[in-house]
Amino acid sequence: MKILSIDKVIANSTLHIDTITLSELTKNIDLSPYDYIIISGGDGTIRRVLKQIHAHKHLPPFILNPTGSFNVIAKLHRVPKLAHVLHRLEEGQTLQSNTQKVYKLNEEVFLFSAGNMGDLQHIFLSENLRFGVLKKGLGKYILALLLLLPAHLLMTPFMLLSKQRFFIFTPLGIIKKFGSFYGRVEEMNIRLDNLYNFVELDGDVVTIETSTLTIGTLGSVEIVIE
Repeated sequence: MKILSIDKVIANSTLHIDTITLSELTKNIDLSPYDYIIISGGDGTIRRVLKQIHAHKHLPPFILNPTGSFNVIAKLHRVPKLAHVLHRLEEGQTLQSNTQKVYKLNEEVFLFSAGNMGDLQHIFLSENLRFGVLKKGLGKYILALLLLLPAHLLMTPFMLLSKQRFFIFTPLGIIKKFGSFYGRVEEMNIRLDNLYNFVELDGDVVTIETSTLTIGTLGSVEIVIE
């Protein structure tokens, strides 16, 4: 059995665990020898890894080591601690996994969240607050929410009515569609005013250099849950 760890050296005397950086994934690395991929980080890290490897014919299941601020994917699938997963592998036990859908927005990928509404503004401000005692933890996100609350209350109704605004958040899949809010991903095109746009994807802010957004389903990945 071979395991590939992204961006974090994980020592284990029993298991064969190779380590590479995220930037090395751009070198078209061969994933076929690996049974699992360990991703240490938050939702944005998972998204950035998937962006590099989603086209591979052999995509090993992901073992998540959630160290980000929110870790939505890890919480949704209730993933166990990394030490527990590695211990089961050491004992030769079979790991169970859940299927997580992967979506596309032009050349980008995302797993649960995409938008150019209040989520985008919240991420922008939160990242500007990432210093001092606010550098780690949820404090910067809570402060950003409080600072933006009046603007959100005023702008959100207008954004929900705009054809050029959208917010996708699949954990609220019970709400299929409400204005420009989507709880489920639909195949759609969104026409924007500008050729240079900022969009939030799983907590990352990315730049889209076109006025047309094409959104749809890309595939899926397996997330180890025990």
